[in-house]
Amino acid sequence: MSDHLSYCRTHGTPPLLEQTIPAHLAGIAARFPGREAVISLPQGRRLTHGELDTAVAGLAKGLLGLGFTKGERIGIWSTNNIEWLLIQLATARIGAILVNINPAYRSRELAFALQRSEVQGLFLIPSFKTSDYVAMLTELIPELAHCTPDTLATKDFPFLRRVVLYNPANPLHTERPAPGFSLWGEVLSGAALVSDTALAACTATLDSHEPINIQYTSGTTGFPKAVVLSHRNILNNAYFSALAMHFTEQDRLCVPVPFYHCFGMVLANLLCLSVGGCIVIACEHFDPGQVLAAIAQERCTGIHGVPTMFIAELEHPSFPELDLTSLRTGIMAGAPCPPALMQRVMTDLHCNEILIGYGETEASPLTHLTTREDTLERRINTVGRNLPHQEVKVVDPFSGKTLPLGEVGEICFRGYHIMQGYYHDPEATDKAIDREGWLHSGDLGKMDQEGYVRITGRLKEMIIRGGENIYPREIEDYLFTHPKVAGVAVFGVPDDFYGEEIMAWLKPRSGVALSEEEIRAFCEGRIAHYKIPRYIWFVEEFPMTVTGKLQKYKMREQAVARLQQERDCG
Repeated sequence: MSDHLSYCRTHGTPPLLEQTIPAHLAGIAARFPGREAVISLPQGRRLTHGELDTAVAGLAKGLLGLGFTKGERIGIWSTNNIEWLLIQLATARIGAILVNINPAYRSRELAFALQRSEVQGLFLIPSFKTSDYVAMLTELIPELAHCTPDTLATKDFPFLRRVVLYNPANPLHTERPAPGFSLWGEVLSGAALVSDTALAACTATLDSHEPINIQYTSGTTGFPKAVVLSHRNILNNAYFSALAMHFTEQDRLCVPVPFYHCFGMVLANLLCLSVGGCIVIACEHFDPGQVLAAIAQERCTGIHGVPTMFIAELEHPSFPELDLTSLRTGIMAGAPCPPALMQRVMTDLHCNEILIGYGETEASPLTHLTTREDTLERRINTVGRNLPHQEVKVVDPFSGKTLPLGEVGEICFRGYHIMQGYYHDPEATDKAIDREGWLHSGDLGKMDQEGYVRITGRLKEMIIRGGENIYPREIEDYLFTHPKVAGVAVFGVPDDFYGEEIMAWLKPRSGVALSEEEIRAFCEGRIAHYKIPRYIWFVEEFPMTVTGKLQKYKMREQAVARLQQERDCG
């Protein structure tokens, strides 16, 4: 390998899969029809690969019966459950584009997602904990109270024509909260209008390069961007991640990460199914006790998670009491992974083959992964090498020139895994992907002679709190709507548990009093709970350049010093 060129791994690896998702999974169902494919412990349900294939076909025919076709956008706003997986696979079966919507979203964020992706159909659950999804949706779309399920039309969401409600505890429930809602059972009944031959003909028209998924992510400005991914993008990313884990039909993966995120949808669901393994849904939303119980009960061999999840599991009261010796592997990703935590997971949690993963949604998402064959030092202190059939290079972030090995610069990716672009946003796409097809990550790192990468920092201002990507500009824009706020700056500060926490500096309007309690009350129920700043400080002025740009690095330095002083004082 040259000391300044990009690094690509292809030698000795299987070729890329050129099938669509349904074509590949049809082969898996034929090979392992009797093996368990998915277990949902909260729902008390189990499906084999053969049963899953049948259920997906039925739902796919139901979608066709409702008039959905290839290329149309179908959103899902729900916690983890079997129906989420069925919708994921049924949309792929007919070539519709699944739009993943974070279940922590509130009405303002939901409205943005529906409008930005021009969602035409939406599946949702009634509620979860303090999130009343039906109430938020009917507030956004009052027309639901006056229309029938097949006559929905709304000025604010002109593309949306169907809203389907399902209850994970009883998907065939018949309670309709408003006349405009469709029900899960009605969608399945529509399958009678579509023959198996018609479904097969529809699936046969699909191409692996066609878009199949929209995931939301963002950089440092504005609301999240809609990342468009294809069959080829995510199927290959899942498959080669499974190979790196040595995952097979004999394995069972405990899944505590959310399905709406690439970590859950691609690196859990699709990873398992791509090789005939079993998905074990431990909980609707992360609960360390339920995760540990699921591992013990189902004898899971793998577990995924962000560092904070592993910390919560290791420190849970039931941890010493349960037999977790079935574990061997999994992926830790989504935030910096402390070496001490990695060692605890490898020994105390019995995951001696746990791997560190790195990537981003725009890259389907995984670009780098350690292996069980790597030395302990590399498994703890690097993110490994890029997956097969991917290229990576490190460039000077200002000149764009490729740097020699060992020098710190911006990490860039190229290959099958790079997104098709941001939905209807060519300007943002061109900023992210250069003319030669390189995706610029915004992350800083360096690469050694054998292709191992160490992440050293970020060019982006994005905050990663417990695996959640948080975008300062979005929070700033919202806080600025408070009538007493004259200026705002949001940034991340280090945190021992979450990796980073959110800090907001607020400049009150002249002559008014503003309290932390007022700001928190202003955020509660209007933005997702994990976006509400942990630290709220009031300032008279912000550090700025002579041209009037905020100097967030100075704010961060001052904040870190003050927080440390406060901790030292007790």
